[in-house]
Order: sequence, then structure tokens, then C-alpha cells
Amino acid sequence: MDFTLKIWRQKSRNDEGRFVTYTVRDISPGASFLEMLDVLNADLIRNGEEPVAYDHDCREGICGSCGLVIDGRAHGPNRGAATCELRMRSYADGSHITVEPWRAKPFPIIKDLVVDRTALDRIMQAGGYVSVKTGGTPDANALPIPKDVAEEAMDAAACIGCGACVAACKNSSAMLFVSAKVSQLALLPQGNAERKHRVERMVAQMDAEGFGACSNTYACEAECPKQISVTHIARLNREYIRAKLV
Repeated sequence: MDFTLKIWRQKSRNDEGRFVTYTVRDISPGASFLEMLDVLNADLIRNGEEPVAYDHDCREGICGSCGLVIDGRAHGPNRGAATCELRMRSYADGSHITVEPWRAKPFPIIKDLVVDRTALDRIMQAGGYVSVKTGGTPDANALPIPKDVAEEAMDAAACIGCGACVAACKNSSAMLFVSAKVSQLALLPQGNAERKHRVERMVAQMDAEGFGACSNTYACEAECPKQISVTHIARLNREYIRAKLV
């Protein structure tokens, strides 16, 4: 399979970026999108050109580092999949594909397709943890938790912090990410001790980082590779109101 790629190139956050068009040939339909970019970079290096910089690590849809905007969609055309899980058989032979980095003020471009997503880390550091000293490992049945509650907490914990929700939102809102991190702890008894301060600090840090407000377009849920539900945003709002009133 052959593809024409229109890729955003930018040397640093202080340089002016532009789209550059490349052609890749003889790509296997089973190759991942990142493997296709590897082929492109190998060609560029052989020609003495600068390879395209992009983030990746696990290549299994686990780490959340591989986020790209592909043809205007975060992580590409497939639902419930990260960029590294996107296979080239999803495209017709000869397709023209546009590749960009996340576009959000809190995610400044480092180089080409690589953005600085440490704003999400700072939100987590502001309150997304449990500091209660529990001592030794408790028995598995010491804290009985209803199955439906445990499953909902695990669904929230599935968030990989890739930032697709931010890239997909017209306001660059991080509400889906923050709500997932708040929910996974608010639903479980281990998170109750710091429940009030956690949501207050995380929301305050989210605002300080410059993320926009949620306008309920559901674009975040549609593009999330782990299909985190927007119902967690409703829980985040309830947790925040509760923290302010109690």
C-alpha cells in the first residue's frame, strides 16, 4: 500500500511550523500507523533528512503517549483505539493522510508531533493520590465493595492520560481526564479520606493550567481510546459541589 502524508513539522516550540508532504510505499496492510511512520523515518534518514519526531512507548494502547491528530480526529478514525493500535488496512491504498500534534494551549509543541503533556501530571500531583498509611496488606475481603461500584471505578481507572479528550474538545477541556481520575478514587472507600481536598485541588490545578470549560459536546467520549464515559464528568461536578458545601 502507498500513502501520501501531510505532516506537521516544527523544530521547536519557538519556531514556526508548517505542513510537509511525504510519500511512503509498499506498506503492509497489517502495519500499525507508527510502523508506517518508522518506514517514513528510515527513508528520511537514508536521504540525509531529519526524521519526524513523535511520541510512543508501549505500542499496545496502554501508555497513552502516542497521541496524534489524524485527518482531524484524535488517534485517527477508529473508536476505542490509540494511534499505535490503528492499522493501515483502515485506509484505502493511495490515501492522503494529514497528521498533526495535539492542538491545545496547555500542550505546547516540543518538536514536530511531540507535545508537552506534563500539565496532566501536575493535575495528578495536585491531588490524585491516596496518602493514608494503611499498614500491611489487608485481606481481600476486609473492605467489601459492591461489584458494580468496583467495575465503575475500574472503568474510570482505565484512563491512560493520553490527552485525546483535550485535543478533541473545541474548548481544550480536560474535564474527562480529571473526572476519571477523581471517580476512580471517589468511588472506593480508600479514597474517602481525602475526597474533599482532592477534587478541589485537581480542579484548581486544571484551571491554572489553562484548560477550557466543558460544553457537553461529548467529543471527548467519542475520541477517548478507552471510551471513558462522560457520566464521570457529572460525578466530578457533584464531588466539587459537595466539597464546597461540606
